[in-house]
Amino acid sequence: MARATNLALTMIMAALLIAFAYFAYQGHRAVTLAGGTTVVTSIGILPYYAFRSFVRMLGAYILSFIFTLTYGYKAGTDERAGRWLIPILDILQSVPILGFFPAAVYFFVSLFQGRLLGVELASIFLIFTSQAWNMTFGFYESLTTIPRDLREAADAYRVRGWRRFQKLYLPAGIPKLVYNSIMSWAGGWYFLIAAEIIAIGPVEYSLPGLGSYLIKTTEKGELGLTVAGLLTLIMLITLMNIFIWRPLSTWAENFKYEFGSGGGNHIPGGWGYHLWWQAPGFREIRLLVVKGGASLTLALESYAAKLERNLAGWDFWQRLVGITRRLISWGLALLLAYALMRGLVALGTLFLMPWQPEVFSIPRAILFSFLRLLAAYLLSLAWTVPVAIWIGHNERVYEILTPVFEILASVPATALFPIIVFILVGLTGGMNLAAVLLVLTGMQWYLLFNLIAGVKSIPRDLKEAAAAFGLKGFGYLRRVVLPAMVPSLITGSITAWGGGWNALIVAEYVVYAGQTYTAFGIGSLLDTATYSSGSFQLIWSSLIAMMVTIVLMNRFFWRRLYEMAARRFKIEA
Repeated sequence: MARATNLALTMIMAALLIAFAYFAYQGHRAVTLAGGTTVVTSIGILPYYAFRSFVRMLGAYILSFIFTLTYGYKAGTDERAGRWLIPILDILQSVPILGFFPAAVYFFVSLFQGRLLGVELASIFLIFTSQAWNMTFGFYESLTTIPRDLREAADAYRVRGWRRFQKLYLPAGIPKLVYNSIMSWAGGWYFLIAAEIIAIGPVEYSLPGLGSYLIKTTEKGELGLTVAGLLTLIMLITLMNIFIWRPLSTWAENFKYEFGSGGGNHIPGGWGYHLWWQAPGFREIRLLVVKGGASLTLALESYAAKLERNLAGWDFWQRLVGITRRLISWGLALLLAYALMRGLVALGTLFLMPWQPEVFSIPRAILFSFLRLLAAYLLSLAWTVPVAIWIGHNERVYEILTPVFEILASVPATALFPIIVFILVGLTGGMNLAAVLLVLTGMQWYLLFNLIAGVKSIPRDLKEAAAAFGLKGFGYLRRVVLPAMVPSLITGSITAWGGGWNALIVAEYVVYAGQTYTAFGIGSLLDTATYSSGSFQLIWSSLIAMMVTIVLMNRFFWRRLYEMAARRFKIEA
């Protein structure tokens, strides 16, 4: 019976994929006839737009994953390098996606002289900026909270270099990599609108995709088409959750740290997992992929070991590799220094010009935006902490609610704006409450997913020991759950505030049905300067003020809390 059900579900999925491919092809023809980068607002074009947006998201995620493993590894394993790598990451996280518009336009678009490839690369780069930082912080937290006994065991067995990364650091980081990958994809979907409509003043570059479709239909007030676009996005997110994130989340449970040897292998579950893992049509593909991947891995390891043995006896080649690596490092450093000098010269030219009146309102705008963020953060804490504890201790609830939260986290805030306009703005007559709720959509999910990961990472042995000592209710929460959640709470708070500052650009300035709704703050100032006036002086002044504020908060508040949490609340055997 189960085999017949799996076969039927496989055939249904195959039929859906064939139908999707057909409609995507027809959409490609329609866009080609309309002129390449023209955004066609019709329901029939949505499968093609979904495909284009997914490819951009995938390209950005691959770049983010590579960046996370390299940057997070260096920051988490080299204490001296981490002292300046993490502050740089704080700065990068603090820059809203609009702040990367000039870099995207002047580098990628200018490099390819305005051709479609340059605009596509610029869009992928912008999506990358909304995915990478969260993943890197999560991986960094995993490396800095590895139990001391595991490090000592690796040192005792002389596990170093690539083997140490493969056997210690990567497995320790897999749970947070999976959870933060889900959150990073949600963040990419959230800012997809800004990544597919790149504008500075009167200059605008549009790319066909779900993001550009949603913003165009929202601006025109075509609520039915906006809902159709949202449903397409939700369907795409749901399919990814069924076939990718649910199996990966369950597989990541295998890498949770346990004190004893009774952990065993966790058997992945969930109907989505069984659909593609057990279906007859996919079983052969699975075996082929697994065998091929194993063979490739063994071949690469064998080649690497052979190369290492050969280089060990050839001092000349070792020196050549070392010199090449240093030359590449110095070349990249010089290129960065040159770009920094050019940027400082451009900024000097901008700030030597007469100051615009809006620049002097930036401190007050920062204060207003900070108060909205604080209100949204407190609201987020009020519901995410108890919900994360509940979900983390109830596997059935986890399987049901996590996909729902993943979908909600991915819905672009501006797509929710028509509902907020009709309900809140109509009742209160202002944008402040609406702006707080829109900021809430950019903060709460970072907290929730990090907190769930913190609760799920509590070793089973620790839970069993708590039960043996009769710890229940508030005592269990105070002595076991809450201390285990503290590192994840700090990491989630850092990324949540970063996400909140970024969300200000869609919370304080939104266009709907030809009318612009604004709430005074740093986000609305930056939006006005970017989309309307194109004033680089106001853009850079707003960005610098925002970055300084966030870096000071992270450096003197969140970073100290994180160091304390990593020192006092690390799980040890």
